[in-house]
Amino acid sequence: MSNFEYIIASLPVLVPDYKYADGKGFGQFIEEIRENLSEADAATMDLLLRGLDGSSLDEDFYASVLKHRNRFIRSWFHFDLNLRNAKVRWLNARLGREAGLDVLTGENPEAADADIEGFRFREGEFEEAAALADILAEENLLAREKALDDLSWKKADALTVFDYFDLEAVLAFIVKLKIADRWLVLDPEEGRERFRRLVKEVKGTFKGVNYNE
Repeated sequence: MSNFEYIIASLPVLVPDYKYADGKGFGQFIEEIRENLSEADAATMDLLLRGLDGSSLDEDFYASVLKHRNRFIRSWFHFDLNLRNAKVRWLNARLGREAGLDVLTGENPEAADADIEGFRFREGEFEEAAALADILAEENLLAREKALDDLSWKKADALTVFDYFDLEAVLAFIVKLKIADRWLVLDPEEGRERFRRLVKEVKGTFKGVNYNE
């Protein structure tokens, strides 16, 4: 059985410019959390971490998480899917690519379990769409990337307004910790390079395309 009271009480308060104390890092916090989770809850946390890592974000992954038993997992990755699809559409427009290229729709016949209720992208369900459009209009690369992370941070908070001592609260913390962890190592030069890499990671590497700001 998971000891959520102990986990939550042991977590540091996070703000977007949070710094680690006592030499701890992201992995150490995760392991401390894991020690107090049940096997099932630890598996749910690992699923979130897979998605935050970015390498698993294909149609099969989204089809799985969007019907997951955990409310935060379902809601977070629905937001994540909409966010990534919107960014891909924006990139396609900027690069003169076909509008729907690399957009995850859930209609891929080769995906194992894609055709499920709630997975197929439906316009109008992305309530952060207007805010995202304003963010993508920002010309400064670092400011744009920080605003994208701020949007994700606020979403994690919004999904757990009434969650205190439960798995959802822990999962939201991990999302925000991952954001904070990434910004701990960013300086202007490094941030610009990392943004270019993030552009490529929206839906894999765009082979043969040079993206220049």
